Amino acid sequence: MARISASVYTSHVPAIGAAIDLGKTEEAYWQPLFKGYEPSKQWMEENRPDVIFLVYNDHATAFSLELIPTFAIGTGAEFEIADEGWGPRPVPKVIGHPELAAHIAQSVIQDDFDLTIANQLVVDHGLTVPLSLMCDQPEAWPCPVIPFAVNVVQYPPPSGRRCFELGKAIRKAVESFDQPLKVQIWGGQRLSRPLGGRSGGTLPHAPYRLCAGGGLRGDRTGHVADRPRCHGRPERRAGACRQAPFLSRPGVEHGGGPPDSGEPRQ
Repeated sequence: MARISASVYTSHVPAIGAAIDLGKTEEAYWQPLFKGYEPSKQWMEENRPDVIFLVYNDHATAFSLELIPTFAIGTGAEFEIADEGWGPRPVPKVIGHPELAAHIAQSVIQDDFDLTIANQLVVDHGLTVPLSLMCDQPEAWPCPVIPFAVNVVQYPPPSGRRCFELGKAIRKAVESFDQPLKVQIWGGQRLSRPLGGRSGGTLPHAPYRLCAGGGLRGDRTGHVADRPRCHGRPERRAGACRQAPFLSRPGVEHGGGPPDSGEPRQ
């Protein structure tokens, strides 16, 4: 049977992708952030999954105001890189895992979550930047990826409770798949809405702190990894496990109640 072997939470800021693509990772502005990801990349080398289930949000590339799915799962065999206005990022196309994706869709929909099934999907920086940060610049990504898009762009977004319960349904689906796969659950987002200044890289509101990586570990520092000049030491501010903006991922990981609920975690 398949099992969830690890979870990863990281930034998907598009400027990070541009810095990688344009060879700016050694510049003084960016160097602290990318240095902070070196341990994460080494961990990835030592803990290769068979499949990555990547929760992200689309930025009006695959979807638009004409079609806004609350939850969408990519079930195709491959996913092309989106042109976000300046050409597609020079990264490998994403190879999917249709069998596992279809199984998850079947299981989750039967558990009363209405997913949009995307047999064709282009993926933008929300999905490719986390891959670049953790896997560097390979000729091919190290394993298949199942994209899972959550609407956090257009109102009304799903509630935190709904996302958390969905995460538990996804975990149940993965663990009922009849192949011995190691599945990692990834999440890419950015919680620091200010684009610069002293508030960049901080979480000013308590609900965001609850959703952040501290929700998994009891940490309430409120610092995240999505700005190269945020508060805190460089090696801490760029770690890949500092964020969990969608409660669906803690739901997958806990298997019990939401953070601080008092229910047991598995």
